[in-house]
Amino acid sequence: MKKIISLVLVALLACSCVLGLTACGGSAEKKELHMATNAFFEPYEYYEGKEVVGIDAEIAQAICDKLGYELVIDDMDFDSIITAVTSGKADFGMAGMTVTDERKESVDFTDSYTTATQVIIVPEKDSKVNNADDLEKAAIGVQLGTTGDIYVSDLKDAKIERFNKGADAVLALTQGKVDAVVIDSEPAKAFVNQNEGIKILDDPFADEDYAICLAKGSELTEKFNEALKELKEDGTIDKINAKYIGD
Repeated sequence: MKKIISLVLVALLACSCVLGLTACGGSAEKKELHMATNAFFEPYEYYEGKEVVGIDAEIAQAICDKLGYELVIDDMDFDSIITAVTSGKADFGMAGMTVTDERKESVDFTDSYTTATQVIIVPEKDSKVNNADDLEKAAIGVQLGTTGDIYVSDLKDAKIERFNKGADAVLALTQGKVDAVVIDSEPAKAFVNQNEGIKILDDPFADEDYAICLAKGSELTEKFNEALKELKEDGTIDKINAKYIGD
């Protein structure tokens, strides 16, 4: 009898040590969701020490908290994000990603969670580019696979230099290797603050919507949309934006 009681106690202890269980046959851990991003796009995603932080990182965490998932952020080249999502290596992609018809052929998008503007960065002095029309015959730096890359690719007489990171495109500008950089407005502001001798032109280049991309037909899309709606209504997204870019 003592042996039987001991075995029962051991079994009960084993069950009670597993988090989140209501029965011994339950799942031991909260399910993870992997977010594919490119963490060199301040203020949307960037590193503080070894941690990826920023607007997208915090919104993704808020969504996962609502849905009961653990968030895991996987940093990669921007042009690898959609492939990671379509192949199942990542559950969703979030990287200041603009909704385009071309991308919608490969992935589904949630409702938009913010709007953004493409701008032009140029040297403060002796710039060859003073407006969008001047890009037609300019050497332009862009981050590979971004909408900036897509937009300037239509300029037939322009010389396009593509970089894996926006920071590398800006470095090329400061070194005189390109005449201008086309990139999203908020990262552009960060780059201008970090580098002397460059500025953003007053006229915006294009307006666009950011959203989260998921695999075609993913059951998460509807859940993400519901979570985004709640986060907009309760002011969470506004607070996150205000934290990084002000009101």
